[in-house]
Amino acid sequence: MNQDWQAFIAARGGAVGDDGAAHFDAAPADSNCALTDLSHLGLIAVGGPEAADFLQGQVSNDVRELSDSHTQLSSHCSPKGRMLANFRLLRLRERLLLVLPRSQMEALLKRLRMFKLRAQASIDDASDALVCLGVIGDCAREPLAAGFGSLPEGDNDMVRSGEAALIRIAGPVPRYLFIGPAADAQALWEGAAAAGAVEANPDIWALHDIRAGIPTVLPATADAFVPQMANMQLIDGVSFHKGCYTGQEVVARMQYLGKLKRRMYIAEVDTDTPPTAGDLLSAPGSTSEQGPGRVVDARASAPGHWELLVVAEIAAAEGDGLQLGDDGPLLRLRAPAYGFGDAA
Repeated sequence: MNQDWQAFIAARGGAVGDDGAAHFDAAPADSNCALTDLSHLGLIAVGGPEAADFLQGQVSNDVRELSDSHTQLSSHCSPKGRMLANFRLLRLRERLLLVLPRSQMEALLKRLRMFKLRAQASIDDASDALVCLGVIGDCAREPLAAGFGSLPEGDNDMVRSGEAALIRIAGPVPRYLFIGPAADAQALWEGAAAAGAVEANPDIWALHDIRAGIPTVLPATADAFVPQMANMQLIDGVSFHKGCYTGQEVVARMQYLGKLKRRMYIAEVDTDTPPTAGDLLSAPGSTSEQGPGRVVDARASAPGHWELLVVAEIAAAEGDGLQLGDDGPLLRLRAPAYGFGDAA
């Protein structure tokens, strides 16, 4: 965590948790008007004259479509087409930034550096140079607009002010991801808090990602899902016209020649045992050696009540029911708000 930012958060009663982000004792589990420190997210900065060309051969989306006002979701895949990490990709001045969980940083940095070879590009960990924080809800529109001059209105849109960026995140509740210097982050936090936003823990940001149907690949699910299994093609996270990248052949074959047998659902369940990323699901009649499904992420929205993203066999999801574990409670499934497109 940025040291200036850590001191600011500590003065407001926040304590750094095991995930590297600030946590507040009295934080609500759920809120439609909240501030949250996102220091559990890391930043990989790719710079140099060949930065864009290098990343174009490594990620699932088309880097050429990035601009000063547009960000995108993307992923880095294994040669077998399975996501090893996914992230938000943006252009901030002369560098490209990948925003992803710190728990995924080391592995992705190692792989990107392995593929760099002679490319004129630098790959650096910029996690502590800038601050990431989240604003949830409309209550802070005025201080946000005051700081940036305007707000990004469309999903994945971005506005900038100096070294800082503000990105609109998709979902039923307006959300904004701030990335910038600690001094700008402090001013935004104070303004949003004065406007009525409550100080919340990072779980609430993940909860809103779940409700928006935005997956996050974590260590427990790395190398588990082809992008289409996690609906990445439905949230502008895959380009099918950009050309070659690691794993592209498998991803393209599934899109054009294969039949999608698994996809991602939003789920709810009541249990006193916390579900976690990577947990296996069960279903009557499933004969898959991989099991009928797996938890992508899960967060509590009330005591004993969990909201999840799960990747599951379509046949099992439409059958007699999916359960947590071998004999756990039944999941209540629904499609994300963006639907399933033309997926079979």
